[in-house]
Order: sequence, then C-alpha cells, then structure tokens
Amino acid sequence: MNSLCEEEEKMVPKSKFKTPKRPWSQKYIIRLIVLGVAFCATSVAAENGRELSQEYSTCLDKAKGVTVDMIDCIAAETKRQDTRLNENYKTLTAKLSPRRKRALLNAQRAWIRFRDANCDFYADPEGGTSARLSANECFLNATADRAKELKLLIPE
Repeated sequence: MNSLCEEEEKMVPKSKFKTPKRPWSQKYIIRLIVLGVAFCATSVAAENGRELSQEYSTCLDKAKGVTVDMIDCIAAETKRQDTRLNENYKTLTAKLSPRRKRALLNAQRAWIRFRDANCDFYADPEGGTSARLSANECFLNATADRAKELKLLIPE
C-alpha cells in the first residue's frame, strides 16, 4: 500500500526547467570577500597598534570603498610609514655597537625580502583589483608593524 505522500509525488509533474545559474560566480564572491576584509582591516588597524596616520583614516573615509581611491590612500600611508621606519632605523643604529649594527642590517635585509615575497603572494594575477588592494595593504601593514618594532627596540 502506498502512502499518501508517495501518491502526491506521482501526481506532481517534475519540472522541465533546470535550476538557473547563479548570477555571481564564486570568483566574484571571493573578490568581494577579500575587498571587504581588506576594508575592515584598514578600519581596525589603529586598534592593532600600527600607529597609522589620521590622514590615512580620513582618506579611506573619503574613498567610500572605491578600490582605486583606497589604493591611493594605502600608497600615501605606505610612504609615511616607510619614512617612519627609516627614521626609527637610523635612531636605533646610532645607539648600537658596530656588531649589533651589522646584526640589525642583516635582520632588516631579511625582513625586506620576506615582506616583499609575502606581499607579492597576495597580488594574485587572477585576483583582479581586490588582490592588488590586498597586496598593497599587506605591504603597508608590514611596514607599519616594522616601524613600530624598530621604535620599541630603541634604548631609552
């Protein structure tokens, strides 16, 4: 004996239509997620103690999520952070013995190689503008973090 549900299933015709494709590809969704994460990361960077400038925060607010404008903001802040890093490096080396200066120079060269290789990885050629944004932000954050680290190493 067939159940009522089985009988109803036989009576309902199966659809001849295929499920429509989703309008957004997985790649597009991933790009949006990366862009969102990058945007949110810039918003909380100050909370992470990176000591990013107020100009950067203002610039990002004005960019209103436009990728090209955000990249310009990141480039300007990276330049500021690189200046800060170099100032901290010079101040630190002035207070070190020749042996420690050489050790710092080796560490700095290794850090630059790491930063460049790591952030270049973010710049996925198939990732579009969101990958470029992520790579630039990686470079900025690494530079700001290193500037802060060098500042903390300066003996008082």
